[in-house]
Amino acid sequence: MSSVDDYVARIEETCGEERHFIVIFRYNLKNEAIARILKKAKMEKSTSRIAFELSFRDVSFRLYVTGKAIFRNLKDKEELRKVLADLLL
Repeated sequence: MSSVDDYVARIEETCGEERHFIVIFRYNLKNEAIARILKKAKMEKSTSRIAFELSFRDVSFRLYVTGKAIFRNLKDKEELRKVLADLLL
């Protein structure tokens, strides 16, 4: 059984008034992670198939084909991990 940690290399938190999380996916599984996310999330906008503006259960985020995602306005890492689990597993 796979877990979020199988797909995620690291999670960084941004500083500032709004709380954003930057998720870097593992290089060897980034294409699989991107495919799973695109299958489950609602696409708001796509920029030349390089970056995707997505939403999933009232969470908006941007996904890049490089294997990075920026999740906006989440309370904490636990909420982020729940969203990632629903998207990836």
